Amino acid sequence: MDKSIENLISARKLLKSRVDNSKSLALSLEKSGPRLDEINQRLPSLEVAIRPIRAESDALSSVGGHINRAVVPAAAVLKVFDAIHGLEKSLSDPHSDLPGYLRVLKRLEEASKFLGDNCGMAIQWLADIVEYLEDHKVADSRFTSGLKENLKKLSELENGEEKGRLDGGLLEVALERLENEFRRLLTENSVPLPMLSLAENEQPCIAPPQLPVSVIQKLQAILSRLIVNDRLEKCVSIYVDVRSSNVRASLKALNLDYLEISVSELNTVSSIEVYISQWGKHLEFAMKHLFEAEYKLCNDVFERIMGLDVWKSCFAKIAAQAGMLAFLQFGKTVTESKKDPVKLLKLLDIFASLNKLRLDFNRLFGGAACAEIQNLTRDLIKRVIEGSCEIFWELLVQVELQRDTPPPGDCSIPRVVTFITDYCNKLLGEEYKPILTQVLVIERSWKHEKYQERLLIGELLNLVKAIEMNLETWSKGYGEDAVASYFFLMNNHWHLFKHLKGTKLGSILGDSWLNEHEQYKEYYSTMYLRESWGKLPALLSREGLILFSGARATARNLVKQRLKGFNEAFDEMYKNQSSWVIADKDLRERMCQVVTQTIVPVYRSYMQSYGPLVEQDESASKYAKYTAQSLEKMFNALFHPMPAKQCSFKLRRQSGNFNNGVADQNSPTVK
Repeated sequence: MDKSIENLISARKLLKSRVDNSKSLALSLEKSGPRLDEINQRLPSLEVAIRPIRAESDALSSVGGHINRAVVPAAAVLKVFDAIHGLEKSLSDPHSDLPGYLRVLKRLEEASKFLGDNCGMAIQWLADIVEYLEDHKVADSRFTSGLKENLKKLSELENGEEKGRLDGGLLEVALERLENEFRRLLTENSVPLPMLSLAENEQPCIAPPQLPVSVIQKLQAILSRLIVNDRLEKCVSIYVDVRSSNVRASLKALNLDYLEISVSELNTVSSIEVYISQWGKHLEFAMKHLFEAEYKLCNDVFERIMGLDVWKSCFAKIAAQAGMLAFLQFGKTVTESKKDPVKLLKLLDIFASLNKLRLDFNRLFGGAACAEIQNLTRDLIKRVIEGSCEIFWELLVQVELQRDTPPPGDCSIPRVVTFITDYCNKLLGEEYKPILTQVLVIERSWKHEKYQERLLIGELLNLVKAIEMNLETWSKGYGEDAVASYFFLMNNHWHLFKHLKGTKLGSILGDSWLNEHEQYKEYYSTMYLRESWGKLPALLSREGLILFSGARATARNLVKQRLKGFNEAFDEMYKNQSSWVIADKDLRERMCQVVTQTIVPVYRSYMQSYGPLVEQDESASKYAKYTAQSLEKMFNALFHPMPAKQCSFKLRRQSGNFNNGVADQNSPTVK
């Protein structure tokens, strides 16, 4: 009985122990489940990874050499790639250490070139070994397929737009920094040239070299590296941008707004002569001081590195962008403005300025690089020559066209007379004759004709002859008013004599021609006085004036009648001639003096003798209307011109005429 209980107790203990073991095993199994799942998930990849190892030993031994030959160059490429990124820390700021920056940049270029030259080859070798593994079934197909996909992507990157970024874009960034340093050096050392007053004809010194030698050397060092990396166009763009801006800043102080004037605006501007004078000075200044300096600087910076063609092209772009084209366009605008004889002088001024700078133009803008400026300059010169000759050869026709216009109502000198006489002398003067001669020589050469001196002289003499014929025709335009005709001819013959005597044109016409017009002046002044004021003294006759007491009443009546007749004739004559003009001061004073001497002494004597007969009469003021002093004052006020403005007659086609002073009595006379 006792033994059975002991056996039962032992069995219970054993069963309990087995239950505890089962629980422990269940707990362990519960914990191992996730690990088994993880292992199960990794088994496919592990299977792929270890499958080549499970290949036949012969296949494994033969593939080892192929793999080494492909992996070694690929590892070298990766090593260079790592070295490139190691250089990133060595790329200092080019501003603080340009030589050091350039040295590191050169190493970076060499490493990038190695990558570019070998990356494709390494990819191909890796592709070949993958193909070998696939052909010999050394590796799992999924494994080789993944390798081929990755190698395909690498190949596409290497052959595509990313080829130049095998370094991760480090070289690109480094070159952009160098371009920025190139711009900084130029900008900080490009200072506008201080302007001196051209209005006072001061001659500023030629600008010194505008960049220090040390800066030029740095620019050249930067250029060398950028050009190696195909950045020449960008370099030129930066240089042109900075230097052309600098030249424009220098020119801005000259106030060149007039260069942008339009043809319509030019036709209404009275100060165009001032603009053209400024244009010549400003163009010469720009050529000799600004563009000359840029020409030398372009040569200094670029010639040794890039050669003649490139730096000439660079200079041409600077000149065009800085304002050279605007100068030429202004000249073209002048040639397109309305035709006017004064325009001939403007065109000759432009030609003189261009001709003066001809050697500078040929030197600075020679060569194919400056073709645009050359073509525009040649076109401007052609326009100037053709325009000048057209106006010059039309002058005679234009003067003849004025013959049919009425004479001036104030009997003064027609504008065309004063203009042509002064104009001819200008064309014969030292300033314009050589220029006009040169222009005519060129024009004749274009027509395959030979220029002769008599062409110019002959044409100017024809103008004077046409003026003489015009005067004769105009003098008849006063109709039955012979006094006005005499006054007009006196005025104009004196002008021709006085204003041509001692001049270039007067020397060509000769003393006999001048003396003839002086004699004409004397003749017509005599006729004028005789037919006008010379008739008044006869109205103050003393005949029949007996002052005895019995005849005083009769004498008083005769004096009244004669003073009344004198007053009426004087008033009418003075009224008619009060608007007449003698522009020449000497002739005006002389004629006023002659008229005064003709009338005043006779009138004074008459009034002294017979004035008392009427002065005590109630109607004395009706007859004793003037005193000798008042008459003298009135005569001295005659023939004065109105204040004048300068102008010239316009070239017109045969359908038009220019006003000779009839409609506008206040129109000015051209000086």
